[in-house]
Amino acid sequence: MSGSAIDSTTPAPKESYGSVLQRLSAAQKPAARSAPAYSRYVNRRLGRYITAWAYLARLTPNGVTAISAVWTFAAIVLLIVLPASWGLGIAVAVLLLVGYAFDSADGQLSRLTGRSSPAGEWLDHMVDATKVVSMPLALMVGFYIHGTVVVGWLIVPLVSAVVASVLFFGMILTEQLRRRSGAVPLAEDLPGRPSWLRAVLVLPMDYGVLCVSFVLLGWLPAFLVVYTLIVIATALFLLAAAVRWFRELRTEGSPS
Repeated sequence: MSGSAIDSTTPAPKESYGSVLQRLSAAQKPAARSAPAYSRYVNRRLGRYITAWAYLARLTPNGVTAISAVWTFAAIVLLIVLPASWGLGIAVAVLLLVGYAFDSADGQLSRLTGRSSPAGEWLDHMVDATKVVSMPLALMVGFYIHGTVVVGWLIVPLVSAVVASVLFFGMILTEQLRRRSGAVPLAEDLPGRPSWLRAVLVLPMDYGVLCVSFVLLGWLPAFLVVYTLIVIATALFLLAAAVRWFRELRTEGSPS
């Protein structure tokens, strides 16, 4: 990825928006079969539309990453400074979903332009690592400041921060170790058609579903239940994934 937000050296593209979308379809990497439904079927498509716009606007992948961060962290700040309400919930959900779509677009833009780089991948992962921890912590701090919930419930977003951080690190580390051993990366699809059933079953672990759940901040009891269930499901998924990853890596590292 390029280090600046706008590419000032390349002439403006002559292509139409539609032709860029067609090229994007050809350049799109397959989604992992474990990808949940919103991320696979909605966010990637939104990211494609944003990518075509960003390409024609001569933005760099790093510039798109920066835009994603602005939308995402604006939502995180709102979680701290404003009390729970329908207005806050809708605003936070929209900001997070737009940020998520831009997060998908930066990788698509780098593949389209052939400008992927270790620095760009590092920047993308650093933003993601920050948001997955800061979002539940911001929720916890906001609830505490405004006295929205009983103090005991605040352990739920605290657990969420730990689970999200460990899961993100585990996925990145496992990806790197599998690449080093020559195995199929987690981010690539294995042979076979994606399963609709599997994509729906892992919806509780879908970041997009988490973003949408904040709409329920206007109906706090429902939000607390839904958020708690998401955290429990994600924690169970982490335990299962950690066991599977460890077994796979142990097998790959065993002498033949």
